[in-house]
Amino acid sequence: MRLKYFRALTRLVTFVLVLGGLAGCGINKIPTLDEQVKAAWSEVLNQYQRRADLIPNLVETVKGYAHQEQQVLTQVIEARAKATQMQLPADILSNPQAFHEFEQNQAAVSGALGRLLAVAEAYPDLKSNQNFLALQSQLEGTENRIAVARRDYILAVQNYNTMLRTIPGRWVASILYPDLKVRETFTITEQAQQVPQVKF
Repeated sequence: MRLKYFRALTRLVTFVLVLGGLAGCGINKIPTLDEQVKAAWSEVLNQYQRRADLIPNLVETVKGYAHQEQQVLTQVIEARAKATQMQLPADILSNPQAFHEFEQNQAAVSGALGRLLAVAEAYPDLKSNQNFLALQSQLEGTENRIAVARRDYILAVQNYNTMLRTIPGRWVASILYPDLKVRETFTITEQAQQVPQVKF
């Protein structure tokens, strides 16, 4: 009877140790990090959508004051259309080409908006328009939210990619989650890396 009890206790202890070892080696950590990456990506998309929703109102407000700036207005509209019409493939986070295309489209929107806001400086009446000021403030807030969302996404991807590339996470992923791939992250454009030229 004691031997039977001892064997049952040994099996139970072994089972608990195996479960603890599996939990400690990342068996649950990998899906958790994957979900964090997906949530952070959703927030990035949410903030880009918020910016895209503000653009038509901003363009209409500027259009009322700056008729001769049609080229800049057209650039903003075209950049927004290209960014919002891009079909995001399901594997965008692990597809470098699609991710880079998405990043370029969003950078084009940022550049066009920058030119639009620079144009507004030439129109004192526009700069004092309450609607324009409110939209400009919302846009600046959204750009800050985009920066925070991108930072959070980058950190989530760093944790996830580190888990997939290091041991024992690498082993766990190859056995239990073979379809998981390293995720892409944002980069800085070559233009942003250039040292600004200051001329007096």
